[in-house]
Amino acid sequence: MGRPTQWLSLLLLLLLPGPLPVAGMEDAAFPHLGESSQPPPRACPPRCSCPRVDTVDCDGLDLRVFPDNITRAAQHLSLQNNQLQELPYNELSRLSGLRTLNLHNNLISSEGLPDEAFESLTQLQHIYVAHNKNNLISKVPRGALSRQTQLRELYLQHNQLTDSGLDATTFSKLHSLEYLDLSHNQLTTVPAGLPRTLAILHLGRNRIRQVEAARLHGARGLRYLLLQHNQLGSSGLPAGVLRPLRGLHTLHLYGNGLDRVPLALPRRLRALVLPHNHVATLGARDLAATPGLMELNLAYNRLTSARVHHRAFRRLRALRSLDLAGNQLTRLPMGLPTGLHTLRLQRNQLRMLEPEPLTGLDQLQELSLAHNRLRVGDIGPGTWHELQALQVRHRLVSHTIPRAPPSPCLHCHIPNILVSWS
Repeated sequence: MGRPTQWLSLLLLLLLPGPLPVAGMEDAAFPHLGESSQPPPRACPPRCSCPRVDTVDCDGLDLRVFPDNITRAAQHLSLQNNQLQELPYNELSRLSGLRTLNLHNNLISSEGLPDEAFESLTQLQHIYVAHNKNNLISKVPRGALSRQTQLRELYLQHNQLTDSGLDATTFSKLHSLEYLDLSHNQLTTVPAGLPRTLAILHLGRNRIRQVEAARLHGARGLRYLLLQHNQLGSSGLPAGVLRPLRGLHTLHLYGNGLDRVPLALPRRLRALVLPHNHVATLGARDLAATPGLMELNLAYNRLTSARVHHRAFRRLRALRSLDLAGNQLTRLPMGLPTGLHTLRLQRNQLRMLEPEPLTGLDQLQELSLAHNRLRVGDIGPGTWHELQALQVRHRLVSHTIPRAPPSPCLHCHIPNILVSWS
């Protein structure tokens, strides 16, 4: 009987998974009773989504209270499209690693924004606070942004900011700021203390009457300055006020009351957008300071042919797009740059087309002449001869001239375009 017992013992040993455990020799990597081999779930506020350990998205949840349980590792927090009325300092202060904070479209007022609200958020690069409490933010508390030295973008549009709601220190400590949007507010002057790193300044739809050189002194790195729909009149941009902005690329002045092109603009300017003003004269040297201009928009001003000098465009050898639509021109301007690709002259009072103003425009691809006073017989022979690059179909439209079929010669030397009459 002894031998079967030995075989049974040997079989039991072979069936065991391994050596019997010995106290103090547990495998730390092996899951113990009640434990799972899966990592514990990341903390995420209720109803929010956390696609990454550094991202918390609470967009559009109708939240009325700032969510708790936000991980300290969060770098990107979206709270836009909610009903938040205030930002609790104790909740924000522990999120010191935040780089993006989106509070767009809430109900936050100045009272709900403590002076020290962003004090500990020293890593912030992007902050969005537009469209809050029916746009009632009228003041940025002194020092509220003083520690956000990493902030790159700041959106404060569609509020009620006034000159007294900002001071010379509001933006001066933002040494990384590149984009500042203060459009749709109630400012009457350009804010002071703008940082040198600023590349884009949006001041459209305010009440600015004059731009002072001292206010732009610190922002010499500006590339885009947007001043559309303000109250800039004849003295709104004194000669040379923008000259220190040597790197300025684009200047938007749409919808002001300027009666002439601003003088002594930065030489490196590439785009001057000036439609819907009161410009009535274009002198021989008005554009001489900007030889690198590539886009010039003077649409819907008060220009007449008699007051556009025949040498007004002679220095603009880099110009590619010229928009003179909606003026009172009766003939094509002389001396157009030969490198033009686009020429818009619709809604003027043109009564004739002659070859001479179009001579040398062999790169012109688009020519808009709709809504003028042109008749078939008003187009001189050879007018289209050199326009070999034209590609865009255009119409010559007149509401005061009866319909008439085009004469056969009208199509002579017109490559790749269709001229129709209506």
